[in-house]
Amino acid sequence: MQNVLITAGATGIGLAMAKSFLARGDQVAIVDVDKQAIKKLQSDLPDITCFEADVTNESQIQAVFDDLTTRWNSLDVVCANAGTAGPAGAIEDISLSDWKSCLAVNLDGTFLTAQGAAKQFKKQNSGLLIMTSSTAGLFGYPYRSPYATAKWGIIGLMKTLAMELGEHNVRVNALCPGAVEGERMDRVIAKEAKAREIDEQAVREMYVKGVSMKTWVKAQDIANMALFLSSDGGNKISGQSLSIDGHTETLNP
Repeated sequence: MQNVLITAGATGIGLAMAKSFLARGDQVAIVDVDKQAIKKLQSDLPDITCFEADVTNESQIQAVFDDLTTRWNSLDVVCANAGTAGPAGAIEDISLSDWKSCLAVNLDGTFLTAQGAAKQFKKQNSGLLIMTSSTAGLFGYPYRSPYATAKWGIIGLMKTLAMELGEHNVRVNALCPGAVEGERMDRVIAKEAKAREIDEQAVREMYVKGVSMKTWVKAQDIANMALFLSSDGGNKISGQSLSIDGHTETLNP
């Protein structure tokens, strides 16, 4: 049994991860800012420990780590999964405040989560840190410059921490999902269609056209990779950007 913490764990990819680790027999805690989603998760899966916290708030995230390390004594896996799609639009149409908000959740939130994880992992000389980046962290992404910048930043942070923490028996990897089915992606498509001044269906088709397998991804596909990395089979995998996407050829076909 492993002790697992997942940020943005009440919905989407994070929820798929939480359910998967719980089903494997692990102790699971999640952090989320969505009160209603937390309430539903506590009702559906009372065995999952839930924290309402903002990943961009240093004191709130530190309080989560303080609570968990007292409660569990150790942490085996931390999934820095929180993120936001941010604005869609040409660079000249994006406000500085929207730019900063997108980077804050995606990049600052990952930094603060990684910082909390690193402190505990170094104490116990073990641990796995999984960051959620994106195929947008590997390719240029027109009309999504804040998001792409943040997700590229996560790759740089991951590579650096894999080097920094490796001697402490800590592994660090980044997951790079492709287009994941669900309500969040529906909202992203609507934003992009408006920014590009084209039909939503045309945007949806672009995502499939740029993928070799001509497929979308499910949240469970991402959760499966997280499970593998935390298994014996993944115990020497570190410093890697792992795409779960059916092989993205381009984000701008």
